Amino acid sequence: MDTRKIADQLNKARARELAVVIQYMIQHYTAQSIEALPAIEMFKSIAITEMKHAEELGERIDYLGGTPTKEPNPIKPGEDLTEMLKLDLKAEDEAIALYRDIIKLCDKEGDVTSRYMMERLLADEEDHRNQFLTALGKK
Repeated sequence: MDTRKIADQLNKARARELAVVIQYMIQHYTAQSIEALPAIEMFKSIAITEMKHAEELGERIDYLGGTPTKEPNPIKPGEDLTEMLKLDLKAEDEAIALYRDIIKLCDKEGDVTSRYMMERLLADEEDHRNQFLTALGKK
């Protein structure tokens, strides 16, 4: 098993998680308007889940002998509620694609534990995507 290769991919996921934690928390306290009220708590709740993902990824990276990244991907909070939700939907779509690729890598390398973790995180990301689609009225 190439633990370095897996740790590198998990670090890509961690950088993404760190970015959306910050992005969603910014949105939590900057979204304004009566229409934003339901989204405000959604942003906070999803940010907390993403924070837990970042922590879990960091622990696994460390276990595999890697160094968990402290650098987030670029943060894109958006200017208004619609833009925020569209950017968040895009971020979740990107996470879903990345996590599916990591699951394939884990299969190839025989890392059952990392695969199981990524499947759980993927399920959360798909739920987040669903919440953003619903908020955008696309469901």
